[in-house]
Amino acid sequence: IRRIERKDFASLEVVITGAEKLPRDVADAFEEKFGTRPLEGYGTTELSPTVCCNIPPERVPQAGQVASREGSIGQTFNGISAKIVDLDTDEDLGTNRAGMLLVTGPNVMKGYLHKPELTAEVIRDGWYVTGDMAKIDDDGFIFITGRISRFSKIGGEMVPHIGVEEAIVDAMGLDADELSIAVTSVPDPGKGERLIVLYTNLPCQPVEICQKLREAGLPAIWVPSPDAFRQVDEIPVLGTGKLALKEIKDLALEITAEK
Repeated sequence: IRRIERKDFASLEVVITGAEKLPRDVADAFEEKFGTRPLEGYGTTELSPTVCCNIPPERVPQAGQVASREGSIGQTFNGISAKIVDLDTDEDLGTNRAGMLLVTGPNVMKGYLHKPELTAEVIRDGWYVTGDMAKIDDDGFIFITGRISRFSKIGGEMVPHIGVEEAIVDAMGLDADELSIAVTSVPDPGKGERLIVLYTNLPCQPVEICQKLREAGLPAIWVPSPDAFRQVDEIPVLGTGKLALKEIKDLALEITAEK
């Protein structure tokens, strides 16, 4: 968007994004500049590597078919099935309920080379356990709600770290493109886990942020306590630019263990 001139993408017809959630403002800016709206798809290495995708309206195979749904990763391709199951019981949750996303089809890998135990952890009766939390609507469109590793189970309820991050960014008017905060969790003897917010800079005090989150209607269990905010020199990231989740977790454990 910043570096490419519109004429350089004059013949561009379709743009599919993956790996991370596509922010609406990014999609808007891209469409405004290049005239093509990016659509989201989804896959993993273990799934060869695609599962589903939104389709440009002009390319639907059947008249009247719903091509895409904003915020979703689309519908599964032919021959591939997806379902949502309960994290604890593996019960099939059906539509419009969030849980673990499982995928089956000819695209599922046979297994990790020479790692049968690891393979058994992620493939159950032919279904690949993606590690992603999601829900499927009545039309089969899949919506990713977060990574299981990016959830905390607090008092028996699942709290999505990315949801808390987005709420803080919105409430504070922070730049979503700059990784200035990261939400993780540490063990808590009373509730199982508690949220920790690592940050490099904030526009106001944590107590004011917590108040704004409550005023915005965020569920009480999603609102970190003011003492959960811990300043760090930088937010750990991978070479790809994604959050380094393990390093973030380790940093939070180290900070909260300090006397």
